[in-house]
Amino acid sequence: MLWSDPEEGPPKEMRDAQTMLRRAGIVIALGMVLAMLAVGLL
Repeated sequence: MLWSDPEEGPPKEMRDAQTMLRRAGIVIALGMVLAMLAVGLL
């Protein structure tokens, strides 16, 4: 392997975990927004 070769990306498991964490963060953020709206309406 030469110094000029591009670095290999992260392994598939790590990419899958990052995608899952990103999705979980979006779901949690949406849930928080909905909870705030629900509390505001009560």
